[in-house]
Amino acid sequence: MGKPIISFQQFSFKYHSQIEPTLKNINLTIDQGEKVLILGPSGSGKSTLAHCLNGLVPFSYKGAITGTLTIKGKEAKTLDIFSLSKIVGTVLQDTDGQFIGLSVGEDIAFALENENVAQEPMQQIVQETTTLVGVNSHIDYSIHELSGGLKQRVSLGGILVEQDLDILLFDEPLANLDPATGHYAMELIGRIQQEKEKTVIVIEHRLEEALQLEFDRVIVINEGEMVSDTTPNQLLASKILDQVHIREPLYTKALKYSGCVMTSDHQPQHIEQLSLTETDIDKLKAWQSHYTNQEKGLNPDPLLSLDQVNFSYDEKRVLSNISFTIQRGEMISLVGKNGAGKSTLAKVICGFEQHANGSIKLDNKILDQETIFERANRIGFVLQNPNQMISKHLIFDEVALGLKLRNVPEDEIEAKVHDVLRICGLYPFRNWPISALSFGQKKRLTVASILVLEPEIIILDEPTAGQDLKHFTEIMDFLQQLNQLGVTIIFITHDMHLMLEYTSRALVLADGQLIADQRPVDVLTNDRLIEQAHLKRTSLFDLALKAGIEEPKQFIDHFISHDRKVRKTWQ
Repeated sequence: MGKPIISFQQFSFKYHSQIEPTLKNINLTIDQGEKVLILGPSGSGKSTLAHCLNGLVPFSYKGAITGTLTIKGKEAKTLDIFSLSKIVGTVLQDTDGQFIGLSVGEDIAFALENENVAQEPMQQIVQETTTLVGVNSHIDYSIHELSGGLKQRVSLGGILVEQDLDILLFDEPLANLDPATGHYAMELIGRIQQEKEKTVIVIEHRLEEALQLEFDRVIVINEGEMVSDTTPNQLLASKILDQVHIREPLYTKALKYSGCVMTSDHQPQHIEQLSLTETDIDKLKAWQSHYTNQEKGLNPDPLLSLDQVNFSYDEKRVLSNISFTIQRGEMISLVGKNGAGKSTLAKVICGFEQHANGSIKLDNKILDQETIFERANRIGFVLQNPNQMISKHLIFDEVALGLKLRNVPEDEIEAKVHDVLRICGLYPFRNWPISALSFGQKKRLTVASILVLEPEIIILDEPTAGQDLKHFTEIMDFLQQLNQLGVTIIFITHDMHLMLEYTSRALVLADGQLIADQRPVDVLTNDRLIEQAHLKRTSLFDLALKAGIEEPKQFIDHFISHDRKVRKTWQ
């Protein structure tokens, strides 16, 4: 490794609007060329730490700083935000908030235009950069035509044209990506780090997927303080992740549940390198033997039916002959790669887009003649990007809006809004401006604004992206309670754990076609479907095979059931 490039010494930061510091006594040194992962639950201070590095603290977010932060040998407080932007390049979690140009090429060229780079070298740099990040075939596309995965690559390209950047900072790069695209993103970050000799810092919730990149260290932050600074293997062998409610890789969690004593010698960072002793295998098999099937079937009661539904944008077929039936009270996952047509299908069901042919029935009544407002009373849709849903200034007013439009009495509105805000973990902020919320908190706010209307069907587009395990569990358990009261729920998700744990069926889309309608465990153990739909085989299946367990699908079911019981004790 090189010499230190970042150094926090007894560093603390307190926002002007808060009583307590968000960061407390941070002592952290990162060397040039290191790859560092920063973990922490929501509100732990990890994003604030990132903002200190890229200059948003204190230039955009005002507050009091004590201690020192030096970047590339200079005290950060002596640098302006422009100077910092020449050292630290940031890829935001919300990529839509980062784009400037209308097309891919324009956006990547923006920094070069600011520096008056001549046309010919500018075109060459843009061509090289788009090739490096894999968007050269989309150089003339509008940004808004791109899938989440392609937007991520364009954001990366936009900072890589700055040749002199020393540090690349990624804020939850996996949040909106399908598993296969997420795997490619982490590979791309690793390749660029190696080729360009950059220092890479990644902030991420999805630890198992993030660890595809060979990080040198993992920093864990909780309640504004550093609680761990160690290697991935040492961290996974410890109890730290459990203590701060961060989801660890499923296979290491299964090993711990079965009573195995984990050490860094197990090489747990990757399932492929994981070393199991005979004792470990015996314990896994003994734990598996306690499996009991607790599945309960639903009485058939068709609620939503699609028959041969087709949809096209500008003569380009997006959905082809989609047919399925969802029973009342089901929880369904809709999965597939970025751009497969999942969100479009949801918009067609809600009436935001009109399908070309085929039929959609709700309670055996064709929906074609119903207005969007009429459908909205029965079908709620929570969008992937919360900024596309929010229309009010204050949190309470945003959640209350739908009730007010339906002339619900004021006292009833207040009770309903407060109940939903408590469930979504936003009650303490009920009188805050929405602008003060993080991206993850805005996601919870939009979920609350739909849940309060109590529709028959709720479609949620990536409801848990960017949420730590505690908030993931709170939201999902609340949705499960609604489901038990008869609300039918459809999740559009890239989260394989959500799909496995909470849904009974997975509808799998690829290139606008429905290629599977099966149990999630059957989907995530089928390599053909996984490859076709850009999913990821569950590591629980790999662990069961490695241990020689005869019924790997039962092993997965047993883990899901046990893990849910353990997490219920957190509440």
